[in-house]
Amino acid sequence: MEVLTKSDLREGGFAGLKEHQLVMDKKAFGPNRNPQTWGGLGNFVYLADARFMPKGETLMHGHKEVDVISVMVKGRINHEGSLEHGQMMNAKQAQVQRAGGEGFSHNEVNPDDVENQMIQLWVLPERSGEKAGYKLYSPKTGELTRIYGGEIGQDETFDSHTQISVANLEADHGFEQNTASLVYVSDGEVEIDTERFEAGTLVRSEAFTLVALTSAQVIVIDITPI
Repeated sequence: MEVLTKSDLREGGFAGLKEHQLVMDKKAFGPNRNPQTWGGLGNFVYLADARFMPKGETLMHGHKEVDVISVMVKGRINHEGSLEHGQMMNAKQAQVQRAGGEGFSHNEVNPDDVENQMIQLWVLPERSGEKAGYKLYSPKTGELTRIYGGEIGQDETFDSHTQISVANLEADHGFEQNTASLVYVSDGEVEIDTERFEAGTLVRSEAFTLVALTSAQVIVIDITPI
């Protein structure tokens, strides 16, 4: 088991947000990656834990040939742009935007007078030239819900060998994972194979059992053959 905490990393940011970047894979960033960050898993190449300032926003910008996954931890975001303009994402929800060859532009805005928190992840597509698309998820409490990846032909998620799942947990909720995974504790405190981890911790493990010690949110990245 390997561990990386955001407190070990320098805080950066842009526009109206501050963030800690924990994953910057060389497949996406090459020599520009921060050497303190980790590589990803499969086509998963980026993870940042961001805090939007009160009324803060990213400002309008574009993406192409990348899948952008956003998991809301605290507060809410008003989503603006070429996909689902005006969609609100609330705490414990997640949105997935596939840029494909078509691309998309967006601005994420904190509509409130207090800071919020959002985790952003990037996955490189397995096929170029895909049509742009948008999906919003509301994972059920106590369950590990897949929000990205899966077989070609199903429409619940955008297909990929790389999978991302979210679990919003209450104390004593838990689950087992039997594949090599990256786990990010985005909120609360959990126990992974009898070791305690707080929010802001990224764990790399071959297989594990996780139990929530408090109300918590975790994000799991793994690879499953299609």
